[in-house]
Amino acid sequence: MKRIATDYPGVFYREGQRIGGSGVERIYYVLFKKDGKLFEEKVGRQFADAMTPAKAARIRAARIEGKAKSRKEIREEKKTEASQWTIGRLWEEYQEHLTGKTKRVDDNRYQNWLKKDFEHKEPKDILYLDVERLKRSMLKERAPQTVRHVLQLLNRVINYGVKRGLCSPAPFKIQMPEVNNLKTEDLTDEQLIKLLEAIDADEDQAVADIMRMALYTGMRRGELFKLQWRDVDFQKGFIHIRAPKGGKDQVIPMNEAARAVLARQERAESDYLFPNRQGGQRVDVHKVTNRIKKAAGLPADFRAMHGLRHVFASMLASSGKVDLYTLQRLLTHKSPVMTQRYAHLRDEALKKAADVAAEIYRGHKKGAV
Repeated sequence: MKRIATDYPGVFYREGQRIGGSGVERIYYVLFKKDGKLFEEKVGRQFADAMTPAKAARIRAARIEGKAKSRKEIREEKKTEASQWTIGRLWEEYQEHLTGKTKRVDDNRYQNWLKKDFEHKEPKDILYLDVERLKRSMLKERAPQTVRHVLQLLNRVINYGVKRGLCSPAPFKIQMPEVNNLKTEDLTDEQLIKLLEAIDADEDQAVADIMRMALYTGMRRGELFKLQWRDVDFQKGFIHIRAPKGGKDQVIPMNEAARAVLARQERAESDYLFPNRQGGQRVDVHKVTNRIKKAAGLPADFRAMHGLRHVFASMLASSGKVDLYTLQRLLTHKSPVMTQRYAHLRDEALKKAADVAAEIYRGHKKGAV
């Protein structure tokens, strides 16, 4: 095909078969010198790419100035990108396996914190400084626990690709920020009495029973939401907890207070002991629990559900009658580290018991005199 000049220097076209239609169309090219080398590049078709001589001239100027890439370079980049498993591409694959609340939460973390700086990076190209910058930036406005969640997500996405042979790992271990989340909430005897009174007085006794179960058994909110009739063995007196906080299934004993709460639940068509209004699994009770907390006059930072789990553990530890290993089993902690937060309460109870022994000895000594 012969070159046909246009009114623009360095821009010409050839005529070829029209794509997607009958007849012919112009195929535009640009001709220019750069670094002493002559280049001839195709820039587009008249109809397929809506190319015009003026548009081709602008592309030529941009190529000369180094502000635009050739079609060949763009194709090569796309080909390279298609073979690269960047964080963005890995995320698209990884998030397909997420569901429900987990998917929403992780998507927010990725979109808000990881996408901008990591989307186009392969794990092997991530620098230690990249992660440190993210940590410093986040810590200016977010708690260490939030930063930890975001970095853990980055780790999970990378590990997802590595395990499937899609990419190489990051060249370093991502260090998590220190998090002191061992907050232990407790109530005084007076506060506990007021809470129980508020629970009894509230109009929503279904949620009130969930709070009672948290207080009587130390079960987590999510475990109570998932609790089904098949998980309760009234005959043997045990409650089956399925996948407690990502761990293995556990069985805890059913005390008399918990038995009374469970026994009065109406066994309707739902499989759940504490179903929502539609008979499905509950996902939230914070409106009612916060109302009860307010009615009881509890501190603002007391967590209405998780705090009851701490109260359960604190009462047992303070009694001096329950060792930490037993407490760990009742709380379904995977390791004794989390249970150690209650050690000082048990130590205090043992100290009081020792003081009682000392009083007895002193009494005997006076009697002997």
